[in-house]
Amino acid sequence: MPLFHLPPPREMLEVRACPVLDLMGTCCDWHSSILPALRDAPLLPALPASGLPAFASEWRATFFKEIHRQFQASEGPENIDFTHRKVLDQMLDARGIGMGDWGEDVRCELVMRWHLQIGEYSKLVFADNDCSDFPPAWPDSLEGIERLKAKFFVSVLANGTTRLQLDIVKSSKLPFDMLFSSELLGMIKPDPQIYLKSLALMGVSPHEAVMIAAHAYDLRAAKKIGMKTIYVSLETEDHDEDMVALAQEFDAFVDGTKGGASAGLVEVARLLGA
Repeated sequence: MPLFHLPPPREMLEVRACPVLDLMGTCCDWHSSILPALRDAPLLPALPASGLPAFASEWRATFFKEIHRQFQASEGPENIDFTHRKVLDQMLDARGIGMGDWGEDVRCELVMRWHLQIGEYSKLVFADNDCSDFPPAWPDSLEGIERLKAKFFVSVLANGTTRLQLDIVKSSKLPFDMLFSSELLGMIKPDPQIYLKSLALMGVSPHEAVMIAAHAYDLRAAKKIGMKTIYVSLETEDHDEDMVALAQEFDAFVDGTKGGASAGLVEVARLLGA
């Protein structure tokens, strides 16, 4: 299906203060981190190597379902490590994989890999060196964020713990000005109040800010409170969404699937005049 890159409305260039970005998925390639971790785990008949890419995608999708369930139930933010582990255990149980197959050490290592995100991109770029400190930000992320920072202050607003954000940002060298986690703010996206609270703490009105994400549910919530919205399409995200429809739904639509440093957040920066 072709992806559409729409030029932004003129007012998009008038965002005065604050691009707000989602982190995992939007800025970092979680799939090329989790997949090698799964391949390092003991091989099992119930989970053959050929099924690991689909298992990784299912883990991510089921995690989102659990986050949305928690939001609908007004449960408040849960430690993301606990949520990842709970979902992983459920998926393994459904396949008849017990603690005798993948024990505590294996499961803990898989959960913590969401923090480190050591993936194929890192291994390629840093082939001659230890790549443990370089999780795979998308190729456009660093330049795009640096360009945005030259004009704005740039923040993260994402579900998860502050420690998760610190681990990802420190190791990926992504230079955000501020990190807002659901743990820190005590709410879960897509609660409208989490967007309003993060903006209030920065002294920014919704109409002065733009939410940038690869998740439609995130942008729909931001749009409702008056933020501008830019959708970044990525091959790892939103498999159940209609990209043609999304191209019409938000203020701008950026194709992040092309690869290379000219796509994704670099294009976002260009749209915002940075």
